[in-house]
Amino acid sequence: MKLHFHGGAEEVTGSNYLVEAGGDKVLVDCGLVQGGRFAEKANWQPFPYNPAEVKAVVITHAHLDHVGRLPKLRREGFNGEIYATHPTLDLARVVLDDSLGIMQENARRMGEEVLFTEEDLIECWKKTHGRNYGSEVQLTPNIKAVFRDAGHILGSSIIELFLKEGEKEIKVVFSGDLGNSPTPFLRPTENILEANYVLVESTYGDRIHESQDERREKLVAAISETVKTGGTLMIPSFALERTQELLYELHRLQEAGEIPKIPVFLDSPMAIRATTVYRHYPDYLSMKASEHLLEHGHDLFNFPGLEFTLTTAASKKINDVTGSKIIIAGSGMSEGGRILHHERRYLPDPNSTLLIIGYQARGTLGRRLLEGSSEVKIFGGEVPVRAKVKAIGGYSAHADQAGLLRWVGAIKKKPQKVFCVQGEANPALALALKIKDKLGISAEVPKENEVVEL
Repeated sequence: MKLHFHGGAEEVTGSNYLVEAGGDKVLVDCGLVQGGRFAEKANWQPFPYNPAEVKAVVITHAHLDHVGRLPKLRREGFNGEIYATHPTLDLARVVLDDSLGIMQENARRMGEEVLFTEEDLIECWKKTHGRNYGSEVQLTPNIKAVFRDAGHILGSSIIELFLKEGEKEIKVVFSGDLGNSPTPFLRPTENILEANYVLVESTYGDRIHESQDERREKLVAAISETVKTGGTLMIPSFALERTQELLYELHRLQEAGEIPKIPVFLDSPMAIRATTVYRHYPDYLSMKASEHLLEHGHDLFNFPGLEFTLTTAASKKINDVTGSKIIIAGSGMSEGGRILHHERRYLPDPNSTLLIIGYQARGTLGRRLLEGSSEVKIFGGEVPVRAKVKAIGGYSAHADQAGLLRWVGAIKKKPQKVFCVQGEANPALALALKIKDKLGISAEVPKENEVVEL
């Protein structure tokens, strides 16, 4: 039995793991590598395995760095089945349709080749199967999968793989991305009772997030300051989870009278479409969110002053709104999308604020802004940064170091080894050392394309 690390090794994005048992091969995730033009080029490279030999793919969740190369896999010969939770499949459709649209636009404007076609995408959907948490899927005669709630985004899963080869049986657990539990919006991350091997994400393996109270206070302070100065609060936000949780939080703060009623614009077509998916799955929400849903009806995210700007024309009209306002727009790392138009307009304004609430990969514009760049290039022109740039880690959908250690530590039967993945080298190494020192479990950081005998 073998485990291949073909993505997410010393990198946050590009999750892609190949598992072999009894001659069968399956994949866990098939995501895009994100973070600057160099990283994007890596997506066009051939897979380091033969896609035609892969019998099945299981998907942890719908973020692009976990599903983004599925159509490419199909294009290059994969003809097996694809399994994920029902919400993950619905959200993946939104994400991949949007990704294809962006690639087609880039192809027209810059003469770039598309990573996959609409036909590839359609063929992928023909092979998908939705499952509930706790359900077992016999992927091949020698490999079985079980889905557990990761608490990261709607429908996100921890994948338990049960492998068999001859008389030998082992269990390998893939954390996917673990949620920043507890959150007011989703149910808590499930614990795993036993495993032989564990792959745990390490995006924030070297830091601790603010508490819910602290993050709420920082958000209220940022909004209050924006109102006081008459500026604009820009929030680059990921379309899945961060946006919905932020809307939910703003709704609650407004109801409690903790923030003034100022215009709030959700300026992300993908986030708007994704938000409609959330309305179909109330059973996946936390008790608090379900109670809020019962109290306010089906529209969990809507509140006075909120406007969904789906069209380009509606987006442009935001500029005509005078006085203080909040703009929530994609992309979350400022690498594309409508947030760039707002950043070009408002970053030079010292009365405005850019509030970063999610992970910013190396090489992205968001990372440069977070690290204090005084001038950035947007749409080919230099833009001075005079606006305040602030960050709130507590709104991350990823568990911090303490949360990751709690999750690994809750495994009652100690695993033989823990692999720290989906994190840059330093956070991953920091988490591996903590797991060894605090929990007494062997842990390491795998290298890209490393193969481990299980």
